Amino acid sequence: MSDDPLVLFMPSGKRGRFPKGTTILDAARQLGVYVESVCGGRATCGRCQIEVQEGQFAKHRITSSEDHISKVGPREARYAEKRAMPAGRRLSCSATVEGDLVIDVPQDAVINAQVVRKDADTRIIERRPAMHLCYVEVEEPDMHRPLGDLDRLKAALQMDWGFGRMEVDAHLLARVQGILRAGQWAVTAAVHQDAEDDIARLVALWPGLKNEAYGLACDIGSTTIAMHLVSLLSGRVVASAGASNPQIRFGEDLMSRVSYVMMNPDGREAMTRAVRQEISKLVQKVADDGGIERHDILDAVFVANPIMHHLFLGIDPTELGGAPFALAVSGAVKLKADDLRLKLNPGARTYLLPCIAGHVGADASAVTLAEGPHRQDEMMLIVDVGTNAEIVLGNRARVVAASSPTGPAFEGAEISAGQRAAPGAIERVRIDRETLAPRYRVIGCDLWSDEPGFAEALGETGVTGICGSGIIEVIAEMYLSGIISEDGVVNGALAETNPRIIAEGRTFSYVLKESGPRLTVTQNDVRAIQLAKAALYAGIRLLMEKQAVATVDTIRFAGAFGSFIDPLYAMVLGLIPDCDPDRVSAVGNAAGTGARMALLNRDHRREIEETVKRIEKIETALEPKFQEHFVHAMALPNKIDAFPRLAERVTLPPRQRADAQNGDGEARPRRRSREERAARRRRD
Repeated sequence: MSDDPLVLFMPSGKRGRFPKGTTILDAARQLGVYVESVCGGRATCGRCQIEVQEGQFAKHRITSSEDHISKVGPREARYAEKRAMPAGRRLSCSATVEGDLVIDVPQDAVINAQVVRKDADTRIIERRPAMHLCYVEVEEPDMHRPLGDLDRLKAALQMDWGFGRMEVDAHLLARVQGILRAGQWAVTAAVHQDAEDDIARLVALWPGLKNEAYGLACDIGSTTIAMHLVSLLSGRVVASAGASNPQIRFGEDLMSRVSYVMMNPDGREAMTRAVRQEISKLVQKVADDGGIERHDILDAVFVANPIMHHLFLGIDPTELGGAPFALAVSGAVKLKADDLRLKLNPGARTYLLPCIAGHVGADASAVTLAEGPHRQDEMMLIVDVGTNAEIVLGNRARVVAASSPTGPAFEGAEISAGQRAAPGAIERVRIDRETLAPRYRVIGCDLWSDEPGFAEALGETGVTGICGSGIIEVIAEMYLSGIISEDGVVNGALAETNPRIIAEGRTFSYVLKESGPRLTVTQNDVRAIQLAKAALYAGIRLLMEKQAVATVDTIRFAGAFGSFIDPLYAMVLGLIPDCDPDRVSAVGNAAGTGARMALLNRDHRREIEETVKRIEKIETALEPKFQEHFVHAMALPNKIDAFPRLAERVTLPPRQRADAQNGDGEARPRRRSREERAARRRRD
């Protein structure tokens, strides 16, 4: 193994070893990591900024330190003096590798940044918010009735709006008299009452009539954060925004972030601070886009997976890193926004939906609330594909849930040409069955690669890599084209007759794009996707067994990534069980929809709190049949499960052996084909 320093780039997850003295920019370019530079490395444009992440990254076996990068040189110092570069930033064209490094490419320094596609849907939600705006006219002071101004305000709220016992936030006590007089005894009060039997709280007060108030619905994903600004009076989504989760620089998957907390004393504080700062930026963005002030925001609902949930609340997630995966808090959480340093209205409240279990979080609760399997008779499967897939299966009789560790492969990490969804990323692929020639479509361009004007339409972006939906499609197409077997082996015999199949060491790869840059799908890429999809499918099969069903009626793909998965290709890959493709649909950011439902209607809060109590959590790690299902699911689409409804839509390759199952229904070992054996002899 080389003794050269190891450099890991985040958030892409790409890594490589480079001799000391290599500039960070050169290292990035050799790995295909996009770091913008328009000045040719002269340290004048400043677009190639990076940050060094310090600490022990156990998953990657890297200890990264500022001491492992070269000191600031004259050119960098000159640029920093003229342009006021943010603290901690370095210019990658000047800084060199001197030891193991974890390098973060800040998203604000990337022009072709990840596309965070989490717009709100158009669902109409019945309004019954926990935050009420109440206009009242208060009796003026009377020497014959020595009742305080605040007490007369509370009496008016009780008479006109029916609020009984009421408490008042401390920040209002010194301001009530001034506000009443400024409004000439007519004021608008914001009263928070989350449940019918809760004590009402006066949390904000304005002179005169105020006819608008706003709330936030936010989904904190491990990869991206999506936020919606919503009118509490009309239910209208005023503005939406999304951003990459800055915690990616501490680890691309959940367990690596837990490891970072365990290995670094200030790791939890750093990640909590990072996510809250990013959320604060999103608050400002949606406020600016909506033309409002932050102080007009009175309520907020947050959903997240358990580890993001804990880190956002400032809770150490270490206990979630190993069995029994104990949550610090599983029920709904109600706090003042100031407790989370969100800088909204001083009286603003926050609500976090309950978590289902140690690795099935408030985001899964929100998706369940939005899609409502517990409200119907059909058996519905909900799959939220991410670095940790969350699975819910059920109907009104019974709902079960599980999580499955799919890892970051579906989001581009650990794939040789993989990247996150950004302009220039391949997102659709088709392969000619005879010539094996591909055609593809990329994010930011509506044309296919074989259509006139494709190269011109891409402009300066070009084709930069393959995102998650593209990875699923290219591997499914490789299987349908005979490039890979049902066991996921690239057919090396094709290398003799087709230049698209090339040898790389002892294995073979498929050339998706020949140059500028060359993009290939390697045997290791196929294996990474097989492992990820097998973990997901095995979890689904366990839930189906618990429900005693052989098929499901409907399938819902949740999450931003799920919105761009073609259901047919998901089934060809064996990502989900066989189902009528017309009954498989993407529901977009359903977690965000569930958050909006809880924001606008407090009855939905009670609904999901009660539903979560009834959901049965299946711990896949403790299920003896998980490994068996996992092994069968490594095959495409599956070694033993049939896909008859898929076969009605797609011509699947024939099974490699007619007797693929023995009398006990167990899969027999498959012999290698003559071509594969010959290819192996040539490799050896």
